[in-house]
Amino acid sequence: MSGFCTLEGRRALVTGGSRGIGRAVAEELARAGADVVVGYRAGGEEAAAVARALGGRAIQADVSVPAEAARLVEEAGDLDILVCNAGVTRDGLIARMSDEDWRTVVDTNLGGVFATCRAAVRGMMRRRCGSIVNLTSVVGIHGNPGQTNYAASKAGIIGFTKALARELAPRGVRVNAIAPGYIETALTDVLPERVRKAILDATPLGRLGAPADVAAAVRFLCSDEASFITGEVLLVDGGLGM
Repeated sequence: MSGFCTLEGRRALVTGGSRGIGRAVAEELARAGADVVVGYRAGGEEAAAVARALGGRAIQADVSVPAEAARLVEEAGDLDILVCNAGVTRDGLIARMSDEDWRTVVDTNLGGVFATCRAAVRGMMRRRCGSIVNLTSVVGIHGNPGQTNYAASKAGIIGFTKALARELAPRGVRVNAIAPGYIETALTDVLPERVRKAILDATPLGRLGAPADVAAAVRFLCSDEASFITGEVLLVDGGLGM
């Protein structure tokens, strides 16, 4: 396989890769020629089906547990590409938010990125090459009522990405983030119509995004065509965050 944004001969790990944005990313990286490992926490049959379709592997791990994140990376093998997509929501107003809902979101969304990256960077640094893409959100940039835990975790990913990009640049490893806007997934399917309309009215392109929109951006950032891009936060949001 050759051409624009080819990833032929590279091994990629996508966390949260069994459904939604993660599945689209895994499919796009495989389409670009990468050997893809699908990381997942739950939904083993779904993850296995995705991996089979891509000719790759599925590995179960809860990345909020550092030891499991390390095992995931070890079982995946030497990585050229890491896409940290695993995430959860536990929405609620702060006055009624439980300690458990705060910890679950921050430990999974931000802690999982830390633990997975920590495990993956040693091999990348040794080989002096690699690309990491962390999935954040426009909510981490602009906030959203009822999502203090989610916004904090996603804002943390932005700071983490920029710091890690500076840390790893001398070793030839690039680190970027993608901030999706509202994407057509199971999470947005349950939005009330009035909320959906408000989102569309605020989005200059006038539509929700598709998982494939995010996946295409990930593929670009992982490719040699993006070899001079690091520490960047790319908004894939139809203009919502302008």
